[in-house]
Amino acid sequence: MSTETYNIAVIGAGGKMGMRVSNNLVKTAHTVAYVENSPAGRQRTTDAGRELTDLAAAVADADIVVLAVPDLALQSVTAEAVPLMKSGAIALTLDPAAAYAGLLTKRDDVVQAVAHPCHPSIFLQRTTPEEYADTFGGIAAPQDAIAAVESDDPAAKALVEATVRAIYAPVIDVHWVTVKQLAQLEPTLVETIACMVGALLKESLDEAVNTMGVPEAAARSILLGHTQVALANGLRGDNPFSEACLIAMDYGRESIIKEDWKKIFQDDELDKNLARMLHLDKIER
Repeated sequence: MSTETYNIAVIGAGGKMGMRVSNNLVKTAHTVAYVENSPAGRQRTTDAGRELTDLAAAVADADIVVLAVPDLALQSVTAEAVPLMKSGAIALTLDPAAAYAGLLTKRDDVVQAVAHPCHPSIFLQRTTPEEYADTFGGIAAPQDAIAAVESDDPAAKALVEATVRAIYAPVIDVHWVTVKQLAQLEPTLVETIACMVGALLKESLDEAVNTMGVPEAAARSILLGHTQVALANGLRGDNPFSEACLIAMDYGRESIIKEDWKKIFQDDELDKNLARMLHLDKIER
């Protein structure tokens, strides 16, 4: 793990993710410049005791620029920031969608990187109230992170890892993938599937309470407990599902899941998904 300090610029420092990133960076020895355009974001940044810097001045001296802005803003923000960055610097986005879609401004002498938090695992061994309360990560509960860097330079990789460990702290492991693989994980694996399933569970709970008339406390208790069992058995194989449960699971799959659902992992389906997320007609290759 690197102990070297760097000049880091955070663009979008007053946004939701920008504040999370900045709250962790102030705990490090890195020199950090905070950039924010929106009045509300600027107010949040100054209320937190941080000095604002103009974008041009912030990125000119930065070893790495953290682009903590929404996906839909990355095209315009990188068009402004990347031409001003020093040679050899790194432009780090926090989500792979725009990078994989080719929307980011590039320069041959500026390295592109992406890093996304895994969030604390449901199987994380938590020991303090603060860790239990931190379901998102970046505060008290340790988490992994996924990163991709478009460079073979070990120094660039070290800089990205040091930054990732700082902004998502506390971090256990940083897993290295390609930008395409990261896009296959996020959104396909975790948003298209896992987050959709989470929302489906909430809809199912509401249906049991509102349509079937089950007391909410009872329905919520049995759902939350069985969700843990389902994930532990399904993902880790902690215990086998009962024969009756397997029959019910088959009925659920037949009733809810389309037979061709795995097509979402295909490249053309990923492109369709990202085009919808980024409000594009299509992804150009």
